[in-house]
Amino acid sequence: MARSPRTVASGLSGSSDPRAAKRRSSAIGAFFAEFVDMFDIYLPTVVLTPALVYFRPSNLSPGVEAILTSLVFATTLIGRPIGAIIFGVVADRLGRKRSTMISVAGFGILTLAIALVPGYATLGLASFWILIALRFLDGICLGGGYTGALPLAMEYSPKHKRGLLGGIILAAFPLAYIAINLCALAALAIFPLAGPDSPYAVWGWRIPFVIGALLAFLLFFYYKHKVSESEIWEASAGAASKSEKASAPLRELLRGKTGRTFVQVFTMMTGFWLTQNLVTLYLPTIVLPDLVGLSDTELNVTLLIAYACLVASYIGSGVLGQRFGRRRFFIAAGIGIVVAGTALLSVLVNGKDLPLPMIVLVVCAFSIIVTAPWGVILAYINERFRTDVRASGFGIGFSVSVVIPSFYAFYLAGLGDLIPNLPAAPILLAIGAILGTIGAAMGPETKDVDFTETRP
Repeated sequence: MARSPRTVASGLSGSSDPRAAKRRSSAIGAFFAEFVDMFDIYLPTVVLTPALVYFRPSNLSPGVEAILTSLVFATTLIGRPIGAIIFGVVADRLGRKRSTMISVAGFGILTLAIALVPGYATLGLASFWILIALRFLDGICLGGGYTGALPLAMEYSPKHKRGLLGGIILAAFPLAYIAINLCALAALAIFPLAGPDSPYAVWGWRIPFVIGALLAFLLFFYYKHKVSESEIWEASAGAASKSEKASAPLRELLRGKTGRTFVQVFTMMTGFWLTQNLVTLYLPTIVLPDLVGLSDTELNVTLLIAYACLVASYIGSGVLGQRFGRRRFFIAAGIGIVVAGTALLSVLVNGKDLPLPMIVLVVCAFSIIVTAPWGVILAYINERFRTDVRASGFGIGFSVSVVIPSFYAFYLAGLGDLIPNLPAAPILLAIGAILGTIGAAMGPETKDVDFTETRP
């Protein structure tokens, strides 16, 4: 029998709370889910990219090679929003735990299947398209992994701890980046890479994929045996069942007040995804190797140090957002990105002659400032949606908003043609920060939102 919201609320506070173990297991599960999700996301770009020659003919032009390489990552980005939509509905209708277990089992099986795909010598170009298809399906399941797990953890957390918990969970992202890069460096050091028949190209890259699949299976069994369903969701589902007013979460999400909330979250997240992409994609692929001229070793060391700093900064942002308010923090962070972030990016874009220690320092400062909103985003988006559409609102608001910013390279090219005498990247960074700040200003403060209200 579902518990009443009042009973749930009373059980979510106090040091003698008998549900403390449930809160702890849901928090650990969410952190692990975020880690495994991001580990799997980086597998093709970090681990598989050096071995793609194993899946395609050797006589391709550089342009065709670039297109095929981008497809491996692009299909994942396309799949994730689709997965967020599907599994968001599942999580709101059937439960956060069930949705998480289905999606985790899916990307565990698919990641293992990718590790077993034969190469071009065996299947011809079909091997590459099998890889793309599996990666697309993998992206769908990955889009569902955090859509159920993260709202579940937020719903178990006392409201005065949601900021800290959100920062800790999102800190799994830079930790996963560090882990996958260390894993790739170890694999490349052990297994030589020299053409399609070399040990790394044939099977060395498969080991990290098997590790990713095993992590997913561990996560599945952890949720099966350790994590309890959200009591707040159960209370909401029970109330909806009794009143016979349950409706489709997707329809509810996109209409009325909740629809306006979604537009606000989508606007904010579009801006902050745009700024994030300039850190996670543009900085390591264009700025540091091409404009600054770092070697592969210098680039890896710089990024590993920067991401290690992000682990602490995400948690710190979550704490600050809890203390001063989410909305106020987003606005301050947006202004900081416009002022300090653009200045630091301008230094890096023109940093050809900077000494390496200075480059590392500037990269760390730039990364911390620009990614500051992300330590607060998890708690904020969950607080913006009522219980019956929370997973859909969080998953779709978080994932679908990544689509427009994904074309950042085209925006940079367009700005470069429009204003050739000014650096395009800092201007695009400022545009993203302003958009994110406007989106945040459109919404209310949320840190005191009561999750036990089914229609806040």
